[in-house]
Amino acid sequence: MKVLLISLGCDKNLVDSEVMLGLLNAAGHEITNDENEADAVVINTCAFIKDAQEESINTIIEMGALKKNGRLKKLIVAGCLAQRYQDEILKEMPEIDVVLGATNYDRIIEAIGTEEASIVDDINYMPENIEERIVTTNSGMAYLKIAEGCNKHCTYCVIPQLRGNYRSIPMDFLVSSAKRLAADGVRELVLVAQETTLYGMDIYGEKKLPKLLGALCDIEGLEWIRLLYCYPEEITDELIETIAKQPKICKYIDMPIQHSEDTVLRRMGRRTNRKDLTELIAKLRDKIPDIAIRTTLITGFPGETEEEHQGVLDFIDECEFDRLGVFTYSKEEGTPAASFDNQVDETLAEKWREDIMLLQQDVSYEKNQTFVGSIMKVLIEGYLADDDVYVGRSFRDAPSVDGMVFVHADRELMSGTFADVKIIDGNEYDLTGELVE
Repeated sequence: MKVLLISLGCDKNLVDSEVMLGLLNAAGHEITNDENEADAVVINTCAFIKDAQEESINTIIEMGALKKNGRLKKLIVAGCLAQRYQDEILKEMPEIDVVLGATNYDRIIEAIGTEEASIVDDINYMPENIEERIVTTNSGMAYLKIAEGCNKHCTYCVIPQLRGNYRSIPMDFLVSSAKRLAADGVRELVLVAQETTLYGMDIYGEKKLPKLLGALCDIEGLEWIRLLYCYPEEITDELIETIAKQPKICKYIDMPIQHSEDTVLRRMGRRTNRKDLTELIAKLRDKIPDIAIRTTLITGFPGETEEEHQGVLDFIDECEFDRLGVFTYSKEEGTPAASFDNQVDETLAEKWREDIMLLQQDVSYEKNQTFVGSIMKVLIEGYLADDDVYVGRSFRDAPSVDGMVFVHADRELMSGTFADVKIIDGNEYDLTGELVE
């Protein structure tokens, strides 16, 4: 068959999609990007928050229309929405042929050929290590998923219900995968999981992220290794030392804190407090002076007050995060927070979000201005013909979520290669520079 695969949601989901593509290709199916050519469509869905669910459902409806036109023979819905609402979506959307659970991506070939309507295992099912994978990220970077699931059970989060308990992927397989990626031209490896900092606890009895990082740093060809999803309470001195001393590890850490005020953090079921967060941020900047710290926050959590919101603004002003994202609270059925009293009005939650983003824009602008005149190593990702400028990322920029570096050059730059760039300007999000020969 000709198969179109549509991947929605997070970077962890994207890795699963890339494995499915590899399996489909190995089985002799042809991969297409044209929905009008496809015999089968696989949609790897997200169900983390309402907006993601709506995007998934709208995509299913759009692809389902192709079946009514007679061209499409099979529609397969995989991932978190399929895991969470398998019975409902099969009932409400008869155009779906098969639902494939969140961790059942290893059974995609079976799904293509089966008459069964549902292939959904227990949420703690873990596929065997699979070498087949077609990397879809361009420009010399790829994600490496190091674990599945989560044990934290924050009161607002549905992930443990969708992805199960925390399960690390064995280190030898990860290193082998990273070597294959490097041999194929990957220069930046971005480590992802629901939580990267707990890596190894379940299979080795202790946190092994520093050891894994050391092994990855030994791989020839890799130049950047980036860490996402590091829970603050799990960041150890050993991890900080590893980031500080290993030149291949980007001096960058993504550390979602969700809030700064102890009262809200307790209601969220988070395992830290403002004092600990402040001390950790100070330690990171002391041990790794040029580190870029990214975080994410939630506004409008049930019971949040104007005073607690002001506390977040004060915290941001004090800590001056290099990168910061904000989401309004999404009330998810089946989570403890959905039944909490004093649900915050969505309009107020959005106003608080805008307050934070406006403050962060000022912080980010001032930080970006400090790089004017400096020379930065930039991974080139593409060219904007209309503006006659190349685009890339510095060590301070994670793919898809952070800013860009716009590079003026008088010669052609190849995507997936590094360039030295002198920064000549910076705004709230991005930097602009000139190629240094």
